Amino acid sequence: MGAYILRRLALVIPTLIGIMVINFFLTQLVPGGPIDQITARLDGQGDVFRNIAGGSETPGSDSSSYQGARGLPPEFLDSLEVQFGFARFVCAEGFTGRPSSRAAECVKEAIPLWERFTIMMGNYLTFDFGQSYFRSISVVDLVLEKMPVSISLGLWSTLIAYLISIPLGIRKAVRDGSTFDTWTSGVIIVAYAIPGFLFAILLLVVFAGGSYLQWFPLRGLTSENWDQLSPLGKVLDYFWHIALPVTASLISSFATLTLLTKNSFLDEMRKQYVMTARAKGLSESRVLYGHVFRNAMLIVIAGFPGLFLSVFFGSSLIIETIFSLDGLGRMGFEAAVARDYPVIFGTLFVFGLIGLVVGILSDLMYVWVDPRIDFEGRG
Repeated sequence: MGAYILRRLALVIPTLIGIMVINFFLTQLVPGGPIDQITARLDGQGDVFRNIAGGSETPGSDSSSYQGARGLPPEFLDSLEVQFGFARFVCAEGFTGRPSSRAAECVKEAIPLWERFTIMMGNYLTFDFGQSYFRSISVVDLVLEKMPVSISLGLWSTLIAYLISIPLGIRKAVRDGSTFDTWTSGVIIVAYAIPGFLFAILLLVVFAGGSYLQWFPLRGLTSENWDQLSPLGKVLDYFWHIALPVTASLISSFATLTLLTKNSFLDEMRKQYVMTARAKGLSESRVLYGHVFRNAMLIVIAGFPGLFLSVFFGSSLIIETIFSLDGLGRMGFEAAVARDYPVIFGTLFVFGLIGLVVGILSDLMYVWVDPRIDFEGRG
């Protein structure tokens, strides 16, 4: 098993580099780079994308051809390109002045894409993710600032989904075709058909003072008087605030996981070894949890990384927006709109690395659930 883990770890770096290469060069083709964003704001135009749609901008992250930039000093635009790492000043030998003064001895030179990517990846391999273009804060500090919201949504949603869905799926499999199985399947199908954002709005309207009840807060992760609460009061206040967002995040994953568990158990219960175990006189619970459980849970465990990452990163944007939570989902969206490249690529690197490591942990859980699995023996 040790050799298999080492092989998987050895593939993490090239896979991660491949992810970064594709996303880096695709991002450069998108019009409206960070300099265009700044010049649009400073020139009072507000939105650079309106001018892109009108044809006054060509694709390129370091382009300053946006028409609002024409009213700004060229020295300012050059300093922005150098500050953001799109260009550098090359001065004549012996020059002692400031390069940004645009003296005749200094010339602005664009940095090629491949060189920018190499510099970026060299910094990322040492976990130096730089500083946000627009927030004057390091990417690491920014992610740590937003992490509690996403951890709350991802961790509790995944944990509750497994705690409810696995026992429910097993019960549905044991009582397949019964009244209980029929009406719970109807509820699950309805829950799966409801979009997460629509269910979140429904929760707000009904339980957060929209039109009916006001049992839960409308926004935020904690109350304004958080610091004044007792330790128990802080715990209760925290769960009070995350109850609705977690419920909205839970609905789709809960339905999928329940049906997956039921179908997996049904498939195993129809196999020959189960009939043999029953013929030997083993109790139903011993057959179910001593033999069927290990085999049926393999496919459920295999879906854990995808479920966790989808809840943690995928659906968080809509949930965070509806419940006014400031987490990684909103941060990533705002960074993409503003073309805040350090935030975009820094978080992509970290989350891609997390996803690859979680995939390896999923394989280890396979072996933990069923020791008969031997990845070393795979050809």
